[in-house]
Amino acid sequence: MFAPAEAARFLDDAHKTRAPYQNIPAAIGPKTVAEAYDVQEALCARWAERLGGVAGLKIATTTKVMQQLMGIDHPCGGMIFASRVHRSPARLAKADYVNVRIECELAVRLGRTLLPEPLPYTRDSVRPAVAEIMAAFELIEDRHADYKTCQALSLIADNAWNGGIVIAAPKPLPAALDLDGIAGRLSRNGKLEAAGRTDDPLGALAWLANLAIERRRPIERDMVVITGSVVTTVDIAAGDRLDFVLEDVGEVSLSAT
Repeated sequence: MFAPAEAARFLDDAHKTRAPYQNIPAAIGPKTVAEAYDVQEALCARWAERLGGVAGLKIATTTKVMQQLMGIDHPCGGMIFASRVHRSPARLAKADYVNVRIECELAVRLGRTLLPEPLPYTRDSVRPAVAEIMAAFELIEDRHADYKTCQALSLIADNAWNGGIVIAAPKPLPAALDLDGIAGRLSRNGKLEAAGRTDDPLGALAWLANLAIERRRPIERDMVVITGSVVTTVDIAAGDRLDFVLEDVGEVSLSAT
């Protein structure tokens, strides 16, 4: 019988010792997506003792390119801890991480809990639950992983590499604002570095809501959900300042030391 606690202990020890990322050994690793989430939940139960409660959720591997790289055909979800939610402008100490990278996202805060419904949630049925929107950075703690050899089940088990988020000041969701296709621009030290557009963020929220219900952990009121990166993941060096602007949403900033 599969024992998620053993795999969770392996991952927890790796984080405590700041070990470079490696896939969970086959002898103790999950064999199915459901088992991978069993490990993630066991790991996050351990982390909650040190990091506090879960304040939100993330979605990963939303693009076909990343799914092909990881050898899966679906996104992955992860948990965001309350103590890892930072307000913009934030200061990031790189020494606090093994290898931290940055993604640029649209975040939403829920105004009500997404409880089980007779039918799965859709992008249309989750929109009324969104109370506020904001620009956000996700902190990706990949521990120098080799993305080409990383296994999807290990990625899920390792909480999809979430190291926290930085969020801008929230604003109410305007009734007429289409969240799909919002332009975003990332600048490094005042110079434009990358640009992109949001890609079905409400679809991402619906996917996470259905996953959370399947795992018997519904997304609760006031939780923050990040909905997928607008641009590709970027590195950050000590001395850098990154600014991410989402049109009609806001701007989020962080500096690294």
